[in-house]
Amino acid sequence: MHVFRPLLRKPLFNLFAAALAVGALLAPRIANAEALLLIEADSGKVLQADNATIPWYPASVTKIMTAYVTLKAVKDGKITLDSMLTVSPTAASQSPSKMGLRPGTQLTVDNALKMMMVKSANDMAVVLAEGLGGSIDGFSVMMNDTAKKLGMTQTNYVNPNGLPADGHVTSARDLGILARSFLRDLPEYEYYVHIPAIRFGKRVTGNFNKLIGRYPGADGFKTGFICASGYNLVASATRNGRRLIAVVLGANSGTARAVKAAQLLERGFSQDNLSWLRPSLGTVENLVPVDASPPNLREEMCGGHRKRPASDDDDALIATNSGGTGGSATGGEAQVTFFTAGLQPPLMKASELMASAPAAAEPVVVYTGPTRTGAALVAAVAADTDQQTPPKARGKKSRVAKKPDAGSDAKTAAAKPAAAKPDAAPKADAKTAAKPAGAKHAAAKPDAAAKPAADKPAASGDQAAKPAKPKAATKPASKPAPNNS
Repeated sequence: MHVFRPLLRKPLFNLFAAALAVGALLAPRIANAEALLLIEADSGKVLQADNATIPWYPASVTKIMTAYVTLKAVKDGKITLDSMLTVSPTAASQSPSKMGLRPGTQLTVDNALKMMMVKSANDMAVVLAEGLGGSIDGFSVMMNDTAKKLGMTQTNYVNPNGLPADGHVTSARDLGILARSFLRDLPEYEYYVHIPAIRFGKRVTGNFNKLIGRYPGADGFKTGFICASGYNLVASATRNGRRLIAVVLGANSGTARAVKAAQLLERGFSQDNLSWLRPSLGTVENLVPVDASPPNLREEMCGGHRKRPASDDDDALIATNSGGTGGSATGGEAQVTFFTAGLQPPLMKASELMASAPAAAEPVVVYTGPTRTGAALVAAVAADTDQQTPPKARGKKSRVAKKPDAGSDAKTAAAKPAAAKPDAAPKADAKTAAKPAGAKHAAAKPDAAAKPAADKPAASGDQAAKPAKPKAATKPASKPAPNNS
């Protein structure tokens, strides 16, 4: 019997060694895999889950919780959307993406939320945090208390914006729970998670969530990116009264995360009639958490092999049949097509859909200062535009703009409709800011603010400006997202 023991041990040893080797090979793949989750918004039923309970760095999808805590305070009457907040030096010092407002600048909760959710402004997240919690640490306590109440057992927040920090983690599971809670608890404030674009002064920023305005039925949520996490996206869409939530963590580009989310959503909508053929995955709350450290994708996402620095605003397209981690989880793209009314051909692949121009949408105007309407709003937008224009440029533009001041009343009348639109007013005042009181002048006479808009060609040497020219001045506002998302 002893003669056979070495023979028995050797195969066992070889098997054990082989298992270790296989584990070593698989470890990096697991670490670099994407996390994917698809659930029903109403029931929480899980339709697909891949690595959904592996801890992950949330990046800017953190701001969903920041918005949830803020809007819950609004709903509970602790603050209002018109409450004024002040940009502190701490807020102003945050890394991009940010609005770049100076310390001491004041704005409403409403405008800070819009800037944070569309621009993914890290400074606005801190403005909200300090306004509600007194400090970043104080607000983080509020965020963690809320996460605990919602059942987000894998989440810990250190800041309100998702910038890299030790211990700042979540999971696809917990993000699914948070998105469901937002829709369930704050239905009157869903508007904030699907704004297509914002206009601040003369700058237009489209939503980084590429599904908005492209994927039929897309109606929320938020993107995120840091080098360690890769490209993250929480997205929702509704079709025939049925709402689904998709979570994608660790994609390799901004477009890749949108494509994968669209594939998940489309598969979820199309498989409803065959759900009885698949074993039930239970509800999102019942997914079992994995005790592990979050993968760090810094080298893969931000290593020297990338042709340009990675950022949340990434227009890079993935190949039609994308490989890489997580590719098998969503299947080959050739198997997933989308019926898109009004687009030719009627069936489109996900990457084609994400590469197409979004539906035209008027950007939502955001501004500093208290809540304003009418002429006061025009003046506020003009003042923000003036702040964005370098002093030398203001002087040059105003001197050129003086030439057409003696224009006819017909030309002024043709420009008036542009003054009614917030997107035209900023450009108007940028031309009339020859004196520091330019913004005040616009506030007193809104019609005058529109006049330079019609005369804009004169600044470029065209003296024979026609009344039809204001259309060209507002043209960029009609399609903001392709330039910014």
